[in-house]
Amino acid sequence: MASNAYIIANKRAVSSHPHRQPHLPLLLLLFSLFFIGKFDIVSALNYTKYTRKVSNLRLQRIQKHLEKINKPAVITIESPDGDIIDCVHKRKQPALDHPLLKKHKIQRVAPEMPKVKTLKRDEGSGDSKRKEGEDLIWQMWHRNGTRCPKGTVPIRRSTTRDVLRAKSLFHFGKKQSTTINPTRRADAPDVVSSNGHEHAIAYTGTSQEVYGAKATINVWDPSIQEVNEFSLSQIWILSGSFDGSDLNSIEAGWQVSPELYGDSRPRLFTYWTSDSYQATGCYNLLCAGFVQTNSRIAIGAAISPVSQYDANQYDITILIWKDPKVGNWWMGFGDNNLVGYWPAELFTHLAGHATMVEWGGEVVNSRANGKHTSTEMGSGHFAEDGFGKSSYFRNLELVDADNSLSSVHDISTLAENTNCYNIKNSYNNEWGTYFYYGGPGNNPQCP
Repeated sequence: MASNAYIIANKRAVSSHPHRQPHLPLLLLLFSLFFIGKFDIVSALNYTKYTRKVSNLRLQRIQKHLEKINKPAVITIESPDGDIIDCVHKRKQPALDHPLLKKHKIQRVAPEMPKVKTLKRDEGSGDSKRKEGEDLIWQMWHRNGTRCPKGTVPIRRSTTRDVLRAKSLFHFGKKQSTTINPTRRADAPDVVSSNGHEHAIAYTGTSQEVYGAKATINVWDPSIQEVNEFSLSQIWILSGSFDGSDLNSIEAGWQVSPELYGDSRPRLFTYWTSDSYQATGCYNLLCAGFVQTNSRIAIGAAISPVSQYDANQYDITILIWKDPKVGNWWMGFGDNNLVGYWPAELFTHLAGHATMVEWGGEVVNSRANGKHTSTEMGSGHFAEDGFGKSSYFRNLELVDADNSLSSVHDISTLAENTNCYNIKNSYNNEWGTYFYYGGPGNNPQCP
């Protein structure tokens, strides 16, 4: 059940913790542009500079692209937050448009789940307590009670306004490519870039063969200063050259991105690339690639409820691992809920195995006013504030060549500027290897 995927940690336990959009005529599309500024309002964010005159040719190109990715729906569900969720037949989903997947048959036999090496902890004895028997509403579109029928997958519909917020049609749904600092250590994680991305992460070494990773991630709604900035918390599965153009990456977690989604809500997301974010891959289902199999989980949909300061804490559990028999990389959510998979055909290095895993937060610092951004990471509080105040990742685990899952013990941590965002890791029997991380960004010590 998808309801078991969402966990609540009660604040009373703090003291016990050790520390298809329809085809629109062109005239209607043109008319709608006059209202972009009116409807694309995100908190105090200013969309003025993103509202510009658009040529008929560009609108036609956008509409053609939307017709390609917004597949015909069996039924359509309107979410309270304004999202439109299209229930698309699983064999009509965008993934199968990929040139490498023309002959791909959707994997029907469930993958072999990783075996747990160590005994499971008593889940009722620590900070996180599962609300057994409750049908927790963990995505906004679930609230009206309608679900996608069997044999379909829920896909968040993209709109003209979504594309217009992007730098270009090519950049829609993509991360910026990174430029690596040539002086970086050979074993350092792929985070040192010149495009304003900042991180607070834990990571493994590069000498081992890794076949997956898992973690439980605290969910917040950090504030974003600029429309083109974001704040995310995720798992990275990596292989290839960090200082070349062949890096393979599989990513999943939650993200607040006004430019991508048009609001400031935290949303479940995925990402992949096989060429260092240059041309391949995208977020969610905004391009061909990721094959969805789950009819209840909408990638890119808003998560609700979210954690509150010194109050109830909510988290999600994400598992990414390589099916030892077929070779596809699967994503699990919560208690063994299969979301879908990244076909092995998409990758070069990850067709074999991963060499590094990262867990943690990332923000974009655009320095729009000549100062460090005030975009928050995690809860917006530093790691030392602890449970209920700072954001956390807990129960960090890795999957080995035997498809066994075990707790991570040897990790390193990195934060480019600890006066803006930081990270502190530890270990205990209940949370295994865990860490607190995040920060407010701009402050007197982070000008």
